[in-house]
Amino acid sequence: MVKLLLISNSTNAGEKYLEHPKAEMQDFFKGIKRVLFLPWAAVTFSYDEYESKVQSRFSEFGIEVESIHHYKNPKKAVQEAEAIVVGGGNTFKLLKTIQNHDLIETVRLKVLGGTPYCGWSAGSNVACPSICTTNDMPIAEPMNFAAFNLVRFQINPHYLDVSPAGHAGETREERIMEFITEDPHTYVVGLREGSLIRLENATLTLKGKPARIFKHGQAPFELQPGADMDFLF
Repeated sequence: MVKLLLISNSTNAGEKYLEHPKAEMQDFFKGIKRVLFLPWAAVTFSYDEYESKVQSRFSEFGIEVESIHHYKNPKKAVQEAEAIVVGGGNTFKLLKTIQNHDLIETVRLKVLGGTPYCGWSAGSNVACPSICTTNDMPIAEPMNFAAFNLVRFQINPHYLDVSPAGHAGETREERIMEFITEDPHTYVVGLREGSLIRLENATLTLKGKPARIFKHGQAPFELQPGADMDFLF
């Protein structure tokens, strides 16, 4: 049974790190003693620093965080993991490093086999079929854009309804409309900050704020927390 927790962002303005999803994460990881952390989206700080930062929150749940960068055999680490956690940062760098370690299918099969997966921001992006709906700058060049494909839809994390004052470029909605024009068969979930999607017992649940849903040939619409999400399967 697939078990996913896909979070838009790690930190709301004025809150502590991983504060807004704290209660949901604690429930999601109930019974888990150790998680394998993928820190590879980090760019301007070290993997050790990232591991420590995540550990500071997971310690409140009684969970040990072990970063994959300590392992000589990353595939074995994934195969033996109780749960997998993928942090935010730069999605292109994250995917490139995952691909360099040949972990796409290893993680996919592990999670489809029932191992819990939690990601935020870039970590949510790579749970999708591709990273084509990331907001990030392509500072690294992955072999392709294909990701873990744990869900059939795309997520646009940190979704914003408006552009900054004085900005005359494309809005976030316009950029997503470009994506669904090129990929008309895929839904996109604009996941606002402070929101998350949980998949458990074959049920998708949106929590936090309403999400903006995009599909080619349909007008974008708002999906309220708790609403039926079966159409995304």
